[in-house]
Amino acid sequence: MIQSAILLIILIFLNAVFASAEIAVISMNNSKLKKMAEDGDKRAVKLCRLTDQPSRFLATIQVAITLSGFLNSAFAADNFSGPLANLLMKTGIPVSESILRSVSMILITIILSYFNIVFGELVPKRIAMKKTESLSLALSGLLYGVSKFFFPLVALLTVSTNGLLRLLGINPNDNEDTLTEEEIRMMLMEGNQQGILESYENEMIQNVFEFDDISAQQICTHRLEVDALDVDDSLETWDKIIQSTRHTYYPIFKENKDQIVGILDTRDYFRMEVRTKDSLRKQAIHPVYFIPEDMKADILFQNMKSKRTYFAVLLDEHGGMSGIITVQDLIEELVGDMYDANETTPKEKIQPVSENCWNISGDAELDDVQESVQVELPTDMYDTFNGFICSIIEMIPRDGEQFQCAYKNLDIHVHKVENHIIRDTTVTKNPIIHQEEEDS
Repeated sequence: MIQSAILLIILIFLNAVFASAEIAVISMNNSKLKKMAEDGDKRAVKLCRLTDQPSRFLATIQVAITLSGFLNSAFAADNFSGPLANLLMKTGIPVSESILRSVSMILITIILSYFNIVFGELVPKRIAMKKTESLSLALSGLLYGVSKFFFPLVALLTVSTNGLLRLLGINPNDNEDTLTEEEIRMMLMEGNQQGILESYENEMIQNVFEFDDISAQQICTHRLEVDALDVDDSLETWDKIIQSTRHTYYPIFKENKDQIVGILDTRDYFRMEVRTKDSLRKQAIHPVYFIPEDMKADILFQNMKSKRTYFAVLLDEHGGMSGIITVQDLIEELVGDMYDANETTPKEKIQPVSENCWNISGDAELDDVQESVQVELPTDMYDTFNGFICSIIEMIPRDGEQFQCAYKNLDIHVHKVENHIIRDTTVTKNPIIHQEEEDS
């Protein structure tokens, strides 16, 4: 009886080994496995040979598990049901021997199934999920040997499986392990939640994925905020503008901002000991790189990199200047805002005052405003909070004007208008009163 119990334990152990191997190998990262194989890990090479043919691998595992389970059941029925039936008959139970033997068989099967499920399936599979890599590599030799030993049977099962898959319209050789962008993003968010990735690392990688969805118009400096130099102005006027605004590059226009004729690089400008318009044209003023305002950020970045230019002028569909953009603007879209040593950190465009009150700048993105106030806004129609408010009042406000307007359950107080652009506002969110409450 002891020898029979030991043999039964061995068979359950074999079932556990192959059950854990199945989960471990399936859960193994294919990219990492191939890298290890390329680095010369013989265990990884053997695993790659199996996983490159999923049907063959699954057939190998299934043959091993089925064989160990079959031997397990047959051995237990043959060695334990008889003694159990004899024991029940000795107790004097008034039931025929054939029934007792059937009952014994059922009891042995139930008991064996319990131990087989717990110790031969659940526990080893949970271990395999925790120790995927180490178990996969440790069992690679055994799995490879079993696949060779049972090759004829494995080959038959593989051919049968692939044939049925083709009948169902499925190509068994298709590689379905290709990661989508959405799956990678979900992995990044999960890594951030688990503490594997820092928040700023996750944000930077997410920005890379969004880079090809952003147009130059979305991140440019709008023409109303562009400091430019008139080609007909004196150098003294240029000096005053440059000293007061302190930018690296300045577009130079003739007559108006829609006629940009060059770009002044102030680094070259200040290196010159003697400055004249002619010498500036040769040494400090560079040709203009014009781009359409709907050009995607990733394409623009590649173009500016290849052209070795750091400044571009956006043109709208009518050929007028709609804004300017620099390489730094593009980089900041990836890594976040960067400030020079002499540059003051700008205030936040949306500043919470209380739970339902915010100070919001007119140039705040309407998407960001919607996210902050948790009220649906027409983000598909307007880009900025200023444009949205102008649509509510159906007019362009006068400089210095202060007024109040409302949208849904939002009260909007405008405090400052400059150059016909709304600069500062306070937004208050009122509780929604449902019809039932009004009726009561």
